[in-house]
Amino acid sequence: MSFPDTAFTKNDYAYAQLRTRILTGVLEAGSVIGQAKLAAELGVSTTPLREAIRRLAAEGMIDLEAHRDARVTSVSVDEARHLYQVRESLDPLATSLAAQNRTNSDIAKIEFALSRLEPITDADDLDALLRHREFHRAVYRASANPVLIDILERLWDKADRYRLIGLRHGGDSTRDRARVESEHTAIYEAVAAGHADAAAAVMTEHIRRSLGRRAIVALGDTSST
Repeated sequence: MSFPDTAFTKNDYAYAQLRTRILTGVLEAGSVIGQAKLAAELGVSTTPLREAIRRLAAEGMIDLEAHRDARVTSVSVDEARHLYQVRESLDPLATSLAAQNRTNSDIAKIEFALSRLEPITDADDLDALLRHREFHRAVYRASANPVLIDILERLWDKADRYRLIGLRHGGDSTRDRARVESEHTAIYEAVAAGHADAAAAVMTEHIRRSLGRRAIVALGDTSST
């Protein structure tokens, strides 16, 4: 593969490839990242790969300690539960604020993201996962609260791993897919109509039946079912 002569392009490519390998489990949780070998596989030097590792370390997907190998962070039922607890509170808050603060431009962006949504049917279908993120991002940004947007963006990076664990644990049924589609539509309609309480309520139910919630069960926390 060839690249334009810019470090940014190579850095971005290395980041996307490394993140994909972590999300899909090609690089397993707890495994050491062989930088020279991986750089050769990606067709880049170790410099953009190291930058990608630093970015993913900041997102909580890689452990990077001084004088030690870079490792893919472990996953745990505790972290899955903690992420779920935070999102159960913050996602409805962001959606409620979106209903109060959205502009016509925000509504158009949410509607466009909604039109692009596809069911996440396979743990390797990162495109569908990305479109899911784009929809929620459009809702978050309509909240007009930059602190909240930043928190949720950073949570999403780490939560993606648990969504895919939840999907591998048990794929969505046809009924589940219809429910998720209906929930997304209801979120959009409540935000567009300016109905803050309804928007928060729909998002709460959406989070409670999410793949992230399913990951808690997949990782063995039967006490929370």
